[in-house]
Amino acid sequence: MLQQEYGWVRQTRGTLLDFCGKLDSNHFTQTNGFGWQSVRDTLVHIADCYVAWLGSFVLLKTKKPLTPREELHNLRLEEIKARFEQVDSIVNELLELHGHDLDVLIERDIPWRETPERLSITPRKLLMHTITHEFHHKGQIVAMLRQMGYEPPNTDVLGTED
Repeated sequence: MLQQEYGWVRQTRGTLLDFCGKLDSNHFTQTNGFGWQSVRDTLVHIADCYVAWLGSFVLLKTKKPLTPREELHNLRLEEIKARFEQVDSIVNELLELHGHDLDVLIERDIPWRETPERLSITPRKLLMHTITHEFHHKGQIVAMLRQMGYEPPNTDVLGTED
């Protein structure tokens, strides 16, 4: 994946995060009965996926990439935006270190799993997974916002600048 394509992902994410800044704080944390329950929790889950698969599995930066549930309640939008800045750094590092060998298999145990689980996969496939995972959950967030009466902005890659 090239920097330009990831730039489009960042643009659409930024559009959504900026819109979330306009939400009533109760709506940001309101449980909606599907997905990760709230806009806040879903955003954290999206960021955690990048940190886990790219930061932990590929780059071996941490063995604890997932946000404990008890910490979710304390997170505000600004802290979530900071997590996505961390995600951007991880993706940039991945592209710098593995940009020419994204298709080389990595075989190792999944670092954050208590019971060892071996996985053999390429960095390219994990990058694609994290991006499609983000867009899947971004659609859920947009649906949550519509259920709460908001008209969310276009968060499709087709709406990005080249």
